[in-house]
This record gives sequence, structure tokens and C-alpha cells, in this order.
Amino acid sequence: MAGPEHLAAPAGDGGEHPRSEIAYALEGSVFTGGAVGQWMRDGLGVVRTAADIEPLALSVPNSGGVYFVPAFGGLGAPHWDPFARGTIVGITRGTTVAHLARAALESIAFQVADLLDAMEADCGIPLTGLHADAAAADDTLMQIQADLLGVPVVRPAVTETTARGAAYLAGLAVGFWRSADDLTGQWRIERQIRAADGANGGADAPRTLDRGGGTGERAGTGISVRSGFFLRRKQ
Repeated sequence: MAGPEHLAAPAGDGGEHPRSEIAYALEGSVFTGGAVGQWMRDGLGVVRTAADIEPLALSVPNSGGVYFVPAFGGLGAPHWDPFARGTIVGITRGTTVAHLARAALESIAFQVADLLDAMEADCGIPLTGLHADAAAADDTLMQIQADLLGVPVVRPAVTETTARGAAYLAGLAVGFWRSADDLTGQWRIERQIRAADGANGGADAPRTLDRGGGTGERAGTGISVRSGFFLRRKQ
């Protein structure tokens, strides 16, 4: 099932188990997120490990006007454009690999912002916070994300959320836990990052880039990737 903003809306009913209940979720699939770090390591060869990207990105105050759309295999939700391709714009004589690293981290945050904008439009519920997990949820990316969204970003003590969720479901199925209420106390916050004062979405210049390659100014605009080629600044 898909919502009007092109997000999947899976539902599960838990079968005949007496403790089962129907649960709904909105799901947004990004084709290339944290894998941009692997590309910078294996494709460009500019870092030895993906973990080197964060300190490299921290060596500059911003991306220097460089924006990266990692559409290596097209764009997923909410755009669903299999023909979109990766784009790096804003490169100048002063651009360094550190600026590319910063732009790579920002590209993840921009795609997440696109998904959350679509989810808000589909469900009509305003975003009040975001839980992050997996290896890509480093402090720098979380700060960029919090600044872009204007809400706190929380990282749990155990970041392997998918594996932990599967274990929880298995435990519920065999009766190790009696209900989902028993799992509430299992979750622990490792870090919460709030938007910095005066945050403007991590962007400096309001610009748009269309598919034909032209550029144009948009006054007063936060940067968010749209259809892989449209950049705008949020008010």
C-alpha cells in the first residue's frame, strides 16, 4: 500500500497469536545513504575507512557550497526515479576532499529530511524527534540532521535496531516477554543532540539546480534535495 507521497505503508497482524495486534507504519526507502562513505573509500579512494569521513568533514566549517546527490542507482522514496544519477555541484578551485566529505554526510541528512517531509504530509502528524541507528549515526551527521529538521535526534545505546527488533519479535512469539510493554524499559538513550541555536539547515546559498543543468536563485530558502536535482532552503 502506498501513500499519496509515494511511501510504503506496510501492516502486520501477527497471525493467530493471542497477544497479536495490528500495527501500521510508514516506510521510506533510500537507495544510497550510509553507503556514500563506502563509495568515498572504495570508489574515490580518498579515505582508508568509512569512519574516516567524520573527522575529515569536521576539519571544515561547512561544505563550501558543495552539494552531493548520491543517486548511484536512481532515487528511492519519495521520488522513485530509477533514471536519476549521482551529482556533485558547487565545486570551485577552493574545494577540498574535506568539503566533499561534509557534503556526503549532508546528502544523507537531506534524503532523510525528504522522507520525513513526505511522512508528515501523508499522516498529518508533526515531527517532534528522530531516532537514529546504524554505523552512520555519528555525532556529526546527527548534528547536521538535527539542525536541518529543527528537532532532537536520539541515538540509542544499541544501534543495531533491526537485529534487536527481530530478537524482540522472536521473544514475544515464544512467550519470553508477555507483551510489548515488557520491552519498553529495554531501550536506552546513548546520546541526544538538539539543533544548534540559529541553525539554518547546514546550507549557505539558496540555489536550485534543474535536470537540464540550469541554476537559479531562490531567496530565503534551507537546503533539501528534491528529485535529486532540486535544492531548496526551508524557511
